[in-house]
Amino acid sequence: MSQSRPVYLKLRDQIAAAIIEGTYAEGAMLPSVRALAAERGANPLTVAKAYQQFQNDGLVEVQRGVGMYVVKGAAERLRSAERDNFLREEWPEIRARMDRLGIDFSELTEKSW
Repeated sequence: MSQSRPVYLKLRDQIAAAIIEGTYAEGAMLPSVRALAAERGANPLTVAKAYQQFQNDGLVEVQRGVGMYVVKGAAERLRSAERDNFLREEWPEIRARMDRLGIDFSELTEKSW
């Protein structure tokens, strides 16, 4: 990942990974903006901006006065989007580097590092 990415996008990626991994399961309430900001050492406005991205994408639902919940199907939608992004953006660079270094894919799957 690029070092120049905005902090809210890096935070969004961390939250997305937690949803995919089940740390924040479907139907579960996300930590409050203030709680997550304190936990991550981030500005609450940055956390709010990251959360807004999930809300805009329909991955979380807000219950006024209660909190923000992960919607059903969010983990699979995120996984699919992350997979597509990896294959489109990251894999070509990794594959090109493997070719430059003479690394065969079977070599990666046969050895235990």
